[in-house]
Parts: sequence; structure tokens; C-alpha cells
Amino acid sequence: MSDDMAWLTSLLNFDPFTWQGIATSLLCGTIVGAERQMRGKPVGIRTATLITMGTYAFIVCALSIRSEMTDPSRIIGQVITGIGFLGAGVMLTRRGVVFGVTSAATIWCMASVGVCIAIGKLETAIKLSIVVVIVLAGIDFLEDYMQRISNGVNSRYKRWKNTEE
Repeated sequence: MSDDMAWLTSLLNFDPFTWQGIATSLLCGTIVGAERQMRGKPVGIRTATLITMGTYAFIVCALSIRSEMTDPSRIIGQVITGIGFLGAGVMLTRRGVVFGVTSAATIWCMASVGVCIAIGKLETAIKLSIVVVIVLAGIDFLEDYMQRISNGVNSRYKRWKNTEE
């Protein structure tokens, strides 16, 4: 192999990471991040992608140094704890109302997607990302619908109460 080819091969080698894992991290982060960004939420494409890719990297590194004295599952636990702190930074309280809990939960889910990618469950990670978007968009629709129903019931009750008096 020529020196130029060896240099190129060395440049493209991300061992212990795989290009497939990196691409899946980018895809999954983009799937969820695009939904959040379109709604103007704090966790956009960049954040979701970096969370997914960072989690993937930590877990793959932990798996690559496996020995009798190491336990990769402890790294997963530490990632979960660290992600909890990141999520806490997204939450705010204004006048007794908490904001950002859904964004914090999204961050937590993105970390789980990164774990799936790291353990080789690429299709599961993509499906999980789609489920996260369905929950984010679908539940929002359901909450709006329930609010309209609730407002309609309350307005009918108020009209009925006023006619009785």
C-alpha cells in the first residue's frame, strides 16, 4: 500500500467507532432535533445530534476498554446521570410554573438513542427517534384537543349555571 493510501485509510479510520454508527447518530439527532427546532424549542438539531453522538461515543469507548476490571454498564449509568444535569439546565421556573420539562425528557431520550446505536441496535435507534417525534407531535395535538373539549364543557356548564339562577 502506498503512503498516500495508508494516510487516507488512517484518516478515515475511526476505530473503535464506525461510520455507520456516526451516520445513525446524525440521522437520529436530526429526526428529533428538526421537530424541536420547528417548534422553537431549546433542543434543536445541533443539540439533539450532539447528545446522540456524545452518548454513542462514551458507550463505544467504554465497550472498547472492556476487561475483567471494567464494567461498561457503569458508563451507561454515568451518562444517564450526566444527561440528567444537562436536562436540568434546560428547565426554568417562572412565577411558579415549570418550563422545559419536555425538552429535558427529550434530552434523556436522545441519550437512550445513543446507547442503542453504541450497542449495535441501529434500526431500533432510528425507530425510537421516530417514536419520540410521534410522542412530541402527537401528544401536543392530543393536549390541544383535550383543552378544546375541556373549554367547551366548561362554557356549557357556565351557560347552564347562569340559566338556573
